[in-house]
Amino acid sequence: MSKNIIILQHINIETPGYILDLMKRDNFHLTTVELDEGETIPKDIKKFDGMFCMGGPMDTWMEKEYPWLIDEKKKIKEFVVELEKPYLGFCLGCQLLGEVVGGKVAKSIPPEIGILDIEMSKEYSKDHLFGEFNQSIKALQWHSYEVQDLESNNNVTLLGSSPTTKYQIFKYKEHAYGIQFHIEIKDNTVSQWACVPEYEIALEDSMGKGALQKFDKVAQDNMSDMNFNAENLYNNFKKIL
Repeated sequence: MSKNIIILQHINIETPGYILDLMKRDNFHLTTVELDEGETIPKDIKKFDGMFCMGGPMDTWMEKEYPWLIDEKKKIKEFVVELEKPYLGFCLGCQLLGEVVGGKVAKSIPPEIGILDIEMSKEYSKDHLFGEFNQSIKALQWHSYEVQDLESNNNVTLLGSSPTTKYQIFKYKEHAYGIQFHIEIKDNTVSQWACVPEYEIALEDSMGKGALQKFDKVAQDNMSDMNFNAENLYNNFKKIL
């Protein structure tokens, strides 16, 4: 049976990427809401089997500049906490989930940009989605903020960390996942995202002038492994829909 998925986007180039291709292949029924262009999340979200929440150049606390964030947080809370339905949040989508379940979003010191290492936690091997992953994986990072202070929520399990960011992968209960990195990337992702002024500035601040070519090459060198992990995640996510 075809699954009914809602995708929350905050800039039109940040789609579910490689995972979007897999969902189309499986004939999922996809509803994309482009929040930054004034589209609104449907009132009745019970009809959706799963929710994807993507990245974007804004931050969770920018509610004055982006007032739609207020409704988005309410809808995520309803979907995840009240309805307990499957959720995958990437980068900004990870931070929104973290805030909804009681964490705070704070500046990453330093920002993480590049193809960097994630070490899985001791809990990960029992997880439905990440249990088959290697203990250490390479992942594309492009963020200046991160989720912190989730320790007080007993329903949150830490699944993976980097040296800078503790909550690289976490889950709320057994159905909602925050993923701080970009497991969804495709061949053209880095070059596309570098056209976004906020991303370009962050990239050059972090890696220096001319960083794009270097970053893109490392991404291409690791693309098949990252796509393999994305497909693994997707196949396991389908089982909880």
